[in-house]
Amino acid sequence: MGKQPNVLLIITDQHRADHTGFGGNGLVRTPNLDGLAARSAVFERAFVANPICMPNRASILTGRMPTVHGTRHNGIPLDPHAVTFPRLLSEAGYHTATFGKCHFQNMGVGFDLFSKDDGGPRIRDARDDDLGSDWDSFEDMTRHAHENVRMPDDFYGFSEVDLVVGHSDHCGGHYANWVSEKGGDLSKLQGRNNALPYEPASHQAWRTALPTELYPTTYVTERAVQFLDRHSATAEDKPFFAIVSYPDPHHPFTPPGDYFDLYDSADVLLPATFDDPHENGAPHYQRMLAGRGSERKLPIIAPFAPTEAEFREMAAREFGMIALIDDGIGEIFQALDRHGLSDDTIVLFTSDHGDMFGDHGVMLKGAMHYEGCIRVPLLAAGAGIVPGARAGLASSLDLAQTILDLADIDPFHGMQGHSLSPMLADPAATVRDEVLIEEDQIHDILRVGQPLRMRSLITDEGRITVYAGGGYGELFDRREDPEERRNLFADPAATQFRAEMMERLSRSMMEHADNSPQPTAFA
Repeated sequence: MGKQPNVLLIITDQHRADHTGFGGNGLVRTPNLDGLAARSAVFERAFVANPICMPNRASILTGRMPTVHGTRHNGIPLDPHAVTFPRLLSEAGYHTATFGKCHFQNMGVGFDLFSKDDGGPRIRDARDDDLGSDWDSFEDMTRHAHENVRMPDDFYGFSEVDLVVGHSDHCGGHYANWVSEKGGDLSKLQGRNNALPYEPASHQAWRTALPTELYPTTYVTERAVQFLDRHSATAEDKPFFAIVSYPDPHHPFTPPGDYFDLYDSADVLLPATFDDPHENGAPHYQRMLAGRGSERKLPIIAPFAPTEAEFREMAAREFGMIALIDDGIGEIFQALDRHGLSDDTIVLFTSDHGDMFGDHGVMLKGAMHYEGCIRVPLLAAGAGIVPGARAGLASSLDLAQTILDLADIDPFHGMQGHSLSPMLADPAATVRDEVLIEEDQIHDILRVGQPLRMRSLITDEGRITVYAGGGYGELFDRREDPEERRNLFADPAATQFRAEMMERLSRSMMEHADNSPQPTAFA
């Protein structure tokens, strides 16, 4: 084995692939990410395993589908005993660290959403994991508000952890202690109630009272730079694997200071599909369109159909959040250069999932498998990686095996992704013919009498999505309809195409069933 490379994985939260300069956006400026893209393998068709935070972050960590690793939707913490690729890196001698948002465990908010409606005890689960009363409290925002939480020596494979818990300007975790040390009082700075005077078009945006120097993005950048400074200063010849995970640009949209006014909402263009009538769409799209303009009556987490003014406001503020992230990434790259680490470090950039952001007339995520939600940016740069675009399919599942492969470490049994190494070396190579996407929710989003369960398959030819309990679905021929405007699911003329895609979906679901643990005997 030769010298193992350092690996730096940068993750943003709810960040569309095309809300970057290198992704084709003509307004948002991301010079540091664009510079990374210029020397990277740029995966133009990278998709999630699940378009929701906790499930897909757990899939990135394990290389396994949500129904297999168990974190099927938000609110189910990842099994602390799960084998993760950072654990394998740590066992192989890597210093493993993560800075910012993890979201492998519950954040301590919204527990009332998961209790029985009648207030009685919940029915017993098939699995009864008794791991101690505090095993799922390391990312609990309430706990962090009362103590400086000491993380375990092995947090899903990470030996060093600095947490930001939450979103936008209302974050906690170790970040809150940092703000206090700098003389800030979050109780007087966070949230809409403390916001500076401004009348936004959307209730998803406000002018935060948090100054840029105390904003969560600044904390993540500072901790990452300090880590690189310390790594360079130590005499120990040990490679590092570090995740730098920004909680932005997840909604609500609250860029601090000058970043709030960096973009004018009047300059934001409407998406080409903003006026999609969803004539053959699932009922939840029709309900959202019927409620267009009633955004302020909805919970902050609920997907909705924005007006043009609401959309432009949210996009302008999100672009400001992205600009601050990009500036932070530039500082991290400067630190790599300053310490002579750039040549020995492989840098990857991605997001945990996207956001509809006006495509097909809707916002946010939840029961929506259009590309805005399921396609993510994915860059990889470093020694031996040939720069340029990659047209082949990739999945969030593939990150784990790819990083292990780059570190010359064998994968573990039960991983379901593919190493992207062949594609890193050859822009024309491919490693997969399709991507399976799962989504499960605890709520009956479709109003069909059961919690949401949906499955999608992405192929070179198109996308098929099937909803449990509704008797309907989505089928798009991407060759003829790249914007996914014509749903062919119930079209008699597309019967053969639907049958072919349904068979591929069923086979993919079967192939992604769990094959771990391995048997120990024949009987």
